[in-house]
Amino acid sequence: MDTHQITLNEKVAQSIIANLKRRRMEGSYASSAARAKEEILAMIPEGSTVFRCGSMTATGMGLWEEIQKLPGVELIDPYQSSLSTEEGLSLRRKGLSADIMIASSNAITLDGKLVNLDGMGNRVAAMTFGPKKVILVVGMNKVAPDLDSAMARVKHYAAPANAIRLSVGTPCVETGLCTDCNAPGRICNMWSIIEGHMIKDRIHVKLVGENLGY
Repeated sequence: MDTHQITLNEKVAQSIIANLKRRRMEGSYASSAARAKEEILAMIPEGSTVFRCGSMTATGMGLWEEIQKLPGVELIDPYQSSLSTEEGLSLRRKGLSADIMIASSNAITLDGKLVNLDGMGNRVAAMTFGPKKVILVVGMNKVAPDLDSAMARVKHYAAPANAIRLSVGTPCVETGLCTDCNAPGRICNMWSIIEGHMIKDRIHVKLVGENLGY
């Protein structure tokens, strides 16, 4: 990334952070994924329970492995390959009462709205209510000018990319294009648009000056 792109990311991020503050949410910026990881780990107190959500951003950063090394911290991880379906669901329910939830957002608008689309709904449910603190790691590639473009990004890019990753058997896995299907494996079931919060600073958005996740 050249110096002009770096400067652009910083300027756009600071504008978004100001808009998040106006919406009673926190925001901060890290120029790299490595720096973001360090700063997020520093936000997790000893003795915390941390809910892992299905975030390719956090996975790509190696965040889960580092959290497991933190003293006295319990990682609630429903994505362990050894778990049965019911065990995975049980851990997702447990995650709703965690101290900290870590995930990403499918998109964020320039004026600070968080836009997400879920298959099962545990992620958007926990974002809105449950865990005491929500930390969202968001690459600058997920910034959209407005709500319409954010929803289009999610529906026509993030969702098909994740469907391909998960091999869910939807038409978009074959074509790469959303057909608004009703397939059993559809992962586009539950929208969430967060415009603000009554609990000040419960949600912290860590913007990162790299392209991360889908």
